[in-house]
Amino acid sequence: MRTVTAVAHRGDPYRVRENTLDSLRSALRSGADAVEIDVRLTRDGVPVLLHDETLKRLWEVDRPVRSLSSDEVRGLTAGGVPTLADALEATGDSRVMVDLPGSPDVRAVRRIAGVAGDLGAAERVYYCGGARTMLAVRAADPHAEIALTWTTLAPPRPALLDAVRPRWLNYRFGLVDRDLAARVRRGGHLLSVWTPDTRRSLRRMLGLEVDSITTNRVDVLTALRAADTA
Repeated sequence: MRTVTAVAHRGDPYRVRENTLDSLRSALRSGADAVEIDVRLTRDGVPVLLHDETLKRLWEVDRPVRSLSSDEVRGLTAGGVPTLADALEATGDSRVMVDLPGSPDVRAVRRIAGVAGDLGAAERVYYCGGARTMLAVRAADPHAEIALTWTTLAPPRPALLDAVRPRWLNYRFGLVDRDLAARVRRGGHLLSVWTPDTRRSLRRMLGLEVDSITTNRVDVLTALRAADTA
């Protein structure tokens, strides 16, 4: 039986506010093998952890992060929005999946990847996102590990796969069945899924022997995984 990689989606959001250092630490204490984070750039080019375009949903500040300096983000959230550097230091030697919302360009991706390189974390960081974003990642870093997010049953075009060179294909879990899993493996890729959260959906993904599960309930996933291997 495959040992599935347990990836904590934005940390441990059922217990602690998503994309914060406390959320990442909580996920790792719950047994996560990796944490998934969302990274955007501030106005002055500092990579910070935030999924949405604005601070409104999480921090009740209706301003786009791209319009704010890193100091302003820190002040408006009482230091609650960590930088990517903060997150990489807080996660120790654990793997980090960096999601890049907002379709950053090659220059922005180079800045993000540069932080990982400067901290000696490049080997444990990998990237996920749609085709356009992952093409930018590949252009910025020929050696980056990539999980290409795919949202339809139609397979990615061979030309796209040749250009992106993903290690993983990353599917919404509801699309995944045995036929799709077999097709991904025949193509020589690892299969990652997102984001099953119920015990039923997690058990189904474990039964399909996918390679990685990104979930908001990493504590439930790790418990089910342990029971399966006991």
